[in-house]
Amino acid sequence: MATITTREPWLMENGTVKGLTKERHGKTLHNMSSSSLRKKSDMTLVSKVPISCLRLFLANLQEVILGTKLSILFPAIPLAIIAHYCNFGKPWVFAFSLIGLTPLAERISFLTEQITFYTGPTVGGLLNATCGNATELIIALFALWQRKVDVVKFSLLGSILSNLLLVLGTSLFCGGLANLHSEQKYDRKQADINTVLLLLSLLCHILPLMFRYAGDDTAYSPNDTLQLSRVSCIIMLVAYVAYLVFQLWTHREFFEAQEEEDDDLVSEEAPVLGFWSAFIWLAGMTVVIAVLSEYVVGTIEEASASWGISVSFISIILLPIVGNAAEHLDITLGVALGSATQIALFVVPVSVVFAWVLDINMNLDFNLLETGSLALSVLVTAFTLQDGTSHYMKGVVLLLCYVVISACFFVSNGSTTNQGNGLNLGLNSSFK
Repeated sequence: MATITTREPWLMENGTVKGLTKERHGKTLHNMSSSSLRKKSDMTLVSKVPISCLRLFLANLQEVILGTKLSILFPAIPLAIIAHYCNFGKPWVFAFSLIGLTPLAERISFLTEQITFYTGPTVGGLLNATCGNATELIIALFALWQRKVDVVKFSLLGSILSNLLLVLGTSLFCGGLANLHSEQKYDRKQADINTVLLLLSLLCHILPLMFRYAGDDTAYSPNDTLQLSRVSCIIMLVAYVAYLVFQLWTHREFFEAQEEEDDDLVSEEAPVLGFWSAFIWLAGMTVVIAVLSEYVVGTIEEASASWGISVSFISIILLPIVGNAAEHLDITLGVALGSATQIALFVVPVSVVFAWVLDINMNLDFNLLETGSLALSVLVTAFTLQDGTSHYMKGVVLLLCYVVISACFFVSNGSTTNQGNGLNLGLNSSFK
């Protein structure tokens, strides 16, 4: 295995030059998802700065802030803060916060990948599993803190639908156009594992809904659905831990990206940040994501009323597009399925457990319309990927499914969601 040794001044931490090997990187498909948005930085001027601390800071600033094609969106972050403190109106705060979250989601993926260079594939994989959907998780936790259970459910459902239909559909469509007169073939092993796990998650969502409609109304107890949901979430978390073991240890070869063994590719994979620099930037951006997520959650109802768009459409369609912006421009099959699986088996159960800790009665009953959309999306995706081949028509079908679901929630003003679910409205009186 070729060895990468770098002596760039901005990669020095505590006066020590880092020597890295490609083997230790262990890049997976998920943390490659935003590679198409990266820009190569020219460090000619930065390298001439005589003061080492200033040189390191400027180099990091150029790599982290200007090293993405989405850097043009970063000004939305201070604008959101200004709009919040100067009382410009909550719809403006919501809009700027939503725009500002887009480049942050991509940069979290980039910084996680940089840390993976130093930690190795196992620790890096665990870190990626934690930060891979940080935006969705932070928004969900802030929404729960404000007891907006429906916003949590809508946003997490929308993230799964976005990955399965929009991201995957775009990937298959673009890949089909690039290979217009031939079928693309891929290894079904990873797709099969993710599909089975998504079906397990779907079962855990359907059972509470069926439980509500199956029995006698007089014998039905909301507490029974809540307990069933919590047990199901524990089971999903167990499945997710088993999935991590399967992915990072026992069958890692199923999930590793296919990389060419040539010197040019090896040199391209050299890290551009030191370990502590990447860690500090990761922590700082996580704090900024937390601030903007709080703004988004706190202003979503006002934005909905001002724009004349239902909260369900904003939560299910707009928020997931922001969280998955980096993945929309990538054509890797494993990215969409892996992210959907991570949200379904990790982020959703963690949200329910966090609500449990806060004594909030959040269950897995996502209502008939939402659960039906999820079930059909998982089934359509499973049938699309069953033969191990791909062409643009499959992408067209997935994208049209997403358009139909988007139209459904766009024309809905929330009455469809609220009917038959007085239980959730009673649990979340603050959400109107």
